[in-house]
Amino acid sequence: MPKNLVIKEPWRYSAAGISIALRVTPRGGRDDIDGIEQLADGRSVLKVRVRAIADGGEANKAVLVLLAKSLGVPKASVRLLSGATSRLKQIAIDGDPARLGEALRQLASAKSTD
Repeated sequence: MPKNLVIKEPWRYSAAGISIALRVTPRGGRDDIDGIEQLADGRSVLKVRVRAIADGGEANKAVLVLLAKSLGVPKASVRLLSGATSRLKQIAIDGDPARLGEALRQLASAKSTD
C-alpha cells in the first residue's frame, strides 16, 4: 500500500454528536472494534464485530451496546440511523463531537496498527 494513501475517517461531525459508517460482522467471535477499512467504492468504514447473530436485531443491539461502552456514553445516546438488515450501517452518537471523534480515533488507530 502506498504511504501517501490516507484513509478518511468514517465519521461525520454534527452539532448533536457524530455519525459513523460501520461494517458489522455478526457472529465474529467477540465484541470488538477492528479499525478502519476502505471499501472498494472508496468509502471508509469502522469495522466492528459482535458475538451476536444477525437475527431479530440481536447483532444491531450488540453493536449499539459495544459502541456506547467503548465511547463511554449512555446506551440511549447511540442509535441506528440506517442499515438495520445490512452489514453496512450508519450509527448516530449524541455527545460532544470533538471528544467522540478523539475517542474513535484512538480506538481505530489502536486496532489498525496491530
